[in-house]
Amino acid sequence: MTGPHKIRLMMKAERAAAQRRFRRHRNRNRLAEPGCHSCVLVLDHLKPAFNIGKIFRSAEAFGCREIHLVGIDFFDPAPAMGAFKWVPAFFYTRFNTCYADLINRGYSLFVLEPNQGVPVMDIQLPEKSAFVLGHEERGLQFEPDLFDRLQRLTIPQYGRSDSLNVSVAASIVLYEYVRQIRVRSET
Repeated sequence: MTGPHKIRLMMKAERAAAQRRFRRHRNRNRLAEPGCHSCVLVLDHLKPAFNIGKIFRSAEAFGCREIHLVGIDFFDPAPAMGAFKWVPAFFYTRFNTCYADLINRGYSLFVLEPNQGVPVMDIQLPEKSAFVLGHEERGLQFEPDLFDRLQRLTIPQYGRSDSLNVSVAASIVLYEYVRQIRVRSET
């Protein structure tokens, strides 16, 4: 057996194992209760490997209400360290359906894009905020300008890298959201 062929077989086996874990954990997720905060994450066509699980972990830690997954059939729940069973997940095939659902529920939608939009700490985030994060390499799989109630946010960066890892970006925006909500509740 050659090296590349062996690697492909191993990757196929890992994917199958991740799919089995997902099915088992997905059944538990159906019982998940919304988090204590009204914020929502929307994950647009992310890779199923490890970022989604890490995002669930941060979402649970920050009390995120729910996560909406667009164009994602499954993901490996192992990196979530059990958090997938605590944060409700909603699956969509297309962003426009998710967008309409959140708008109808009174959410303000924000898309996070490197070097575009208002810095996240310079805007007062509404209580019902939904943050849209795109694919790790290709970005968003829809055209943001086609959605008139979608606002652009950025996380300022001062180094030479173009962007942050998507799970890190999700954690930062959730932290800023919770920080702002907490400051407003204390005044």
